[in-house]
Amino acid sequence: MRERTILLRRAKCLSVYWRDSRLCFHNFAKRLTVSGKPITCEVLAFFDRWRTSQEAITHFAGYRQKSVRSALAQLVEHGLLLPKDSPELAQDSRIAREWSVWLPAGSFHFSTKDVPYVDRSNWSLDRVRSIMPKTPQPKFIKAVKEAKKMVLPARTLLDSEFIRVLIARKTHRRFSKQKLPLETVSQLLYLVWGVTGYRYSPRFGKLFHKTSPSGGARHPGEVYLMALRVKGLRAGLYHYQPATHQLEMISTNASRQKAWLYCARQHFVRNAAALFLMTAVFRRTMWKYQHPRAYRVVLLDAGHLCQTFCLTATWLGLAPFCTAALKDTLIEKDLGIDGIRESVLYIAGVGLRAISARAKQQSSRSADRHAAGPSKGAV
Repeated sequence: MRERTILLRRAKCLSVYWRDSRLCFHNFAKRLTVSGKPITCEVLAFFDRWRTSQEAITHFAGYRQKSVRSALAQLVEHGLLLPKDSPELAQDSRIAREWSVWLPAGSFHFSTKDVPYVDRSNWSLDRVRSIMPKTPQPKFIKAVKEAKKMVLPARTLLDSEFIRVLIARKTHRRFSKQKLPLETVSQLLYLVWGVTGYRYSPRFGKLFHKTSPSGGARHPGEVYLMALRVKGLRAGLYHYQPATHQLEMISTNASRQKAWLYCARQHFVRNAAALFLMTAVFRRTMWKYQHPRAYRVVLLDAGHLCQTFCLTATWLGLAPFCTAALKDTLIEKDLGIDGIRESVLYIAGVGLRAISARAKQQSSRSADRHAAGPSKGAV
């Protein structure tokens, strides 16, 4: 009897599209897609406001009561209809409210969260090949047909520190077991995310100046430090305060295992000294740019910051890496952010550079030569 009086409403975080011959219903808040018949659209349209199952049975009198009840139960199960006062409704309403100016196009953000990843570290080469596309790879170089070609001046690189850092930048996946000095972490945070100055705008007031560009000077990016092996700093999760150059401790919940889980079980991450969890506070950008294209700007901002991070880390003699393979909800829960107003986008990390076996061998030979004293004939 009670089910007849439960109020239901269509999910607002919902998109409908055709894929091949199937009509698909996608709840992007739950990241769940199901297929259905066209009549499903009529049922969902009926529940554009709060109604009970009994009202639906009356409205769809041409169908058997049992059939209508079964259909409603399935729609609730798959998150297309939401019961009043349910946790799913609260999330659905918050996303619809907070992201109203960027929906439905902005649904891409929620649709691509918490992607399932497979640990392929122990897979054989044959097994990896078996899941690769069977078509040839796209060409890495594009040539415009019949276009007139002009030879550029010879490539000459100035002997400068900037050029050396730019050329030296690469992704590292091997790290020394030594701890990272806190002074180095401080420099890295300041040079990438710190406020280096201020600019005054008659319309927007005092704006931050940072080392990376940001669309409209909105700077939606935040960063959280996961300290694993930082000398002078307790292992834990910290929020970086860019204006005062301070760390705010969130928790001591930091470990190699947790870092591994955060980065979708990529094994090399276990040996990093620190992770930098990059998030975005969307309202900073959304307030000024009320069109979903601005979501692209937020992602571009994250890219700018990460390249600055990689170059700065290289300049500091560190071994940087970055990854978008991450477990969104797990990270957001640990950081205490809601994943709606603020969400994780990217992870960068560093360690001290590992010394290769060849370099160790050369160093050992050099030490042996010095220990043996001067060679024959030396003055």
